[in-house]
Amino acid sequence: MIRNPEKAARLQDRGIEVRQGDFDHPETLDAAFTGVDRLLIISADGDNETRIRQHSNAVAAASRAGVKFIAYTSIANATESKNFLAPTHKATEEAILKTGIPYSFLRNNWYLENEISSIQSVLAGAPWVTSAGSGKVGWALQQDYAEAAAEVLTGNGHENTIYELSGQLYTQEEFVSALSNVLGKEVAVQQVDDNTYADIMKSIDLPDSLIHFLVKIQKGIRDGTLEVESNDFEKLLGRSSTPISEGITQIVKEIS
Repeated sequence: MIRNPEKAARLQDRGIEVRQGDFDHPETLDAAFTGVDRLLIISADGDNETRIRQHSNAVAAASRAGVKFIAYTSIANATESKNFLAPTHKATEEAILKTGIPYSFLRNNWYLENEISSIQSVLAGAPWVTSAGSGKVGWALQQDYAEAAAEVLTGNGHENTIYELSGQLYTQEEFVSALSNVLGKEVAVQQVDDNTYADIMKSIDLPDSLIHFLVKIQKGIRDGTLEVESNDFEKLLGRSSTPISEGITQIVKEIS
């Protein structure tokens, strides 16, 4: 399902059925979900209030359509997390539970691809700037999370499960050490406070709304909200997530 089917032409060319649907327009979801047995709801973009409304629309439509299984891409430790992104995911998990539909909550930690802009800055000669302190993150490639979701959707025995999908935990310094090894050069880490971090982001002309978002991400990491250790990737895929150096190498090749 996609808001604009024209953007999925390459999928249609492969014989994949593409349906139009928009979380902001519930009337489009009834047709989109008709005949769907197992559904993957991928969390939307935007502020928490918007996302909760959109996800609630999707869950309600799934219930009306008689969907028999819902997988949802949540966040690490969703029910207990103090991360500023967690309210959306907690509310969505609760909405799914209320339907009584069998579910699997895929609590994704953090996408390695989220660091692309910072890696690009390093390639341009900048230091690694962070206010995340010693907080640890379980980075993994989007491909790892996608394969885990595919296994849950196509495999058996995943009803009413929660998977904490986290790569090996690393601090910012440990992450940058891996990045340095991949690049073959020493990368400096600049640990700053939130105000200094915001000032540095402003100096490179990022919009205020994005800066506010990034500062909250740094705080969430610093507070340990992504420090969730788990072997659930191994349970689902029979392997751990892609090693951090291998993932960074892949990204560097893609952006170089």
